Amino acid sequence: MKSLAPAVLAAFVAAPVLAAPVKYDVDTTHAQVGFSYNHLGFSTTTGMFGDITGTILFDKEDPVASSVEVAFPVASILTGFADRDAHFRSADFFDPAKGAVVTFRSTAIELTGETTGRITGELAMNGMTKEVVLDAVLNGAGEHPMLKQDWVGFSATTTLVRSEWGLGLYAPFIGDEVAIAISIEAGKAAE
Repeated sequence: MKSLAPAVLAAFVAAPVLAAPVKYDVDTTHAQVGFSYNHLGFSTTTGMFGDITGTILFDKEDPVASSVEVAFPVASILTGFADRDAHFRSADFFDPAKGAVVTFRSTAIELTGETTGRITGELAMNGMTKEVVLDAVLNGAGEHPMLKQDWVGFSATTTLVRSEWGLGLYAPFIGDEVAIAISIEAGKAAE
């Protein structure tokens, strides 16, 4: 039995160290959630949310072990028309009494390609929490050329049915399906 001890010890020492996910903080100045919907069959209205905060735990060696958690205030909505923005922030749509912040927390990641995947998570919005799936792309990972800091960038898309979230006023005349396009950069967190 004693002769096995050195071999077992050598195996542990020689075994590769499994890298843990690295924490990245969302760069609020380069993160947005865009949305678009059909307006009465005549045009496509677009808008965005900003002031996004959160963290990404990114495992370059095993992306499935990564995770993301982000939040943004409903008050950050911007469509280019102040009266519409105010209406969206009213009880007709994003009812402030039901929650002033939208959150997303991943629960699973599935790879679909070398730089693509599906991120399943819990989206909490307007007083409801539901599972959603994002089609995600790793746009880049490396050193930020100006900040000289490890950096990652992702984009993702999904489609939500707004009436399922208590946001269905004027549907179906104003499109019930809302296309979501997310763009996020994040820098390695200070240790």
